[in-house]
Amino acid sequence: MLHPADAGSGIWFLRTGLADGGREHLIAARHYAVGATKLCTVLRDESGASVATVEHLMAALAGLGIDNLTIEIDGPEMPILDGSSAPFVAAIDQVGIVEQASYRRFIKVLKPVRVEEGAGFAELRPADKGFKLDVEIDFDTPLIGRQRRITTLTPQVFRREIARARTFGFMRDVEMAWKNNFALGASLDNTVVIGEDRIVNPEGLRWADEFVRHKTLDAIGDLALSGAPLQGLYRSYRPGHTLNAKVLAKLMEDRTAYALVDERPVRESGHAGVVMTAPAFAPETN
Repeated sequence: MLHPADAGSGIWFLRTGLADGGREHLIAARHYAVGATKLCTVLRDESGASVATVEHLMAALAGLGIDNLTIEIDGPEMPILDGSSAPFVAAIDQVGIVEQASYRRFIKVLKPVRVEEGAGFAELRPADKGFKLDVEIDFDTPLIGRQRRITTLTPQVFRREIARARTFGFMRDVEMAWKNNFALGASLDNTVVIGEDRIVNPEGLRWADEFVRHKTLDAIGDLALSGAPLQGLYRSYRPGHTLNAKVLAKLMEDRTAYALVDERPVRESGHAGVVMTAPAFAPETN
């Protein structure tokens, strides 16, 4: 369930259903709470309470400009739904969002930071305004190949071009995720599965470059763990959750690399400093 929150609260996961006497745990949706990134992004607190696969919801929140929210979850992993952010966007739209009476805080990138892993890299660089993502992937299969997409993040662009991009994986990787107790609900209904010589899903792809669009979605969600919207350029080649987490941590550990800026931005849809007016994904009451 997604609960409205006061201005300045930030985003938190309220983890319930734990086997420790019924205690609830608040887990910050922040980079310092990242506990694992192998197959998805996992957040943990000091007690070991965790919630996995947070990136698709975090991408929806960042894409729509939602700053303050409490996310109540009674299990160890966010629902995969259709493998994209679109169901979260639809649920939030159903209950509505409103502008809050406070200035919005941004994290402005002041100097480049970069991390590398094998042939891949991720970097954050200064930019004149807004948040832009330049994502490139390169897979050794003609079913994906090399794809690049440059995205300037706004609510309209996120809804139209990114939100519906589904998670994907090779059949062998999906099986590995199951063995590690991740993506337990994964199926052809919510994952683009790549076989030896074809896309296994009967309906095919939503876009020809759905793969790089989803990598962009993942980056938006992972970088939303900064705790405030970023102003800058994210550039990556062969990215993943680990690279995203590392480049964000490197930025945040260097206080000379960024500045905190409070301003009331002009947003195309008016979603500046927003909170939902009612819970989304609330249980049925009738």
